[in-house]
Amino acid sequence: MGHSLKDNVAMVTGGADGIGEAIVRMLLNEGAKHVAILDIAEAKGQALRDELNAKRRQFASFIKCDVSNEEQLTAAYNAVVTQNGCIDLVVNNAGLCDEKPETYMKEIAVNFTAVISSSLKARQLMRADQGGRGGTIINIASTAALFLSPQLPVYCATKAGVLHFSNSLGMETSYARTKVRVLAICFGRTDSKITRQTAFNCLDKEFEDSMLATLHSFEAQTAEVAAQGVAEAFKQGASGTAWLVARSRPAKNITNVLIDMFSSLQDEI
Repeated sequence: MGHSLKDNVAMVTGGADGIGEAIVRMLLNEGAKHVAILDIAEAKGQALRDELNAKRRQFASFIKCDVSNEEQLTAAYNAVVTQNGCIDLVVNNAGLCDEKPETYMKEIAVNFTAVISSSLKARQLMRADQGGRGGTIINIASTAALFLSPQLPVYCATKAGVLHFSNSLGMETSYARTKVRVLAICFGRTDSKITRQTAFNCLDKEFEDSMLATLHSFEAQTAEVAAQGVAEAFKQGASGTAWLVARSRPAKNITNVLIDMFSSLQDEI
């Protein structure tokens, strides 16, 4: 039996623009009861909230939040629960791609550390074995998690970490107890703030041209297609599964491919 987004109380980080905005719109179109938009882009977030609520009646809220700031993230969770009584779905989408010496630590904090922190907050809030009603956590990884890159090693490492963390946290032994599903989604090249960049602040400047060439060698998809892939994974996905959404194709469950890869190394461990 599939899962339904109808009447869900949801929270989307990095939800004011690009993929996050498309996910917010998709959730409301699918009948979500309330969607909280978390982002540092205050003007865009407020404008999106106002636009959405002009068509509906208080279905969306905006919270200015730097997800790498633990106090702000905790306050955002508290605000959504206070307003709605619960959270059924968290989509950890906020991301950053900037490998300059002065910013790569922020990249790790936003892409990986904040995903862990947000996931654990959501899991604790939702877990059925401690008074919650279950729920779903969707963590946005990337196809960058699936290959090696000399151009963006930090970005690739953070996305690989998100993938591994999500698959591990969502394993059946955990889900059976908590009733909290955890899904990971790897997007291919998708129209977003990151893929619109004309410079990537690669680890080495010599890689800038090759990075852009590599990016443009992949077939692009719209943010709306990516958001539809999120909906498909939500409706179909068992906890601990990983999904590929690329080249404008339907979401594909790639969990068995990853399991086979890890299993092939078992004898070497």
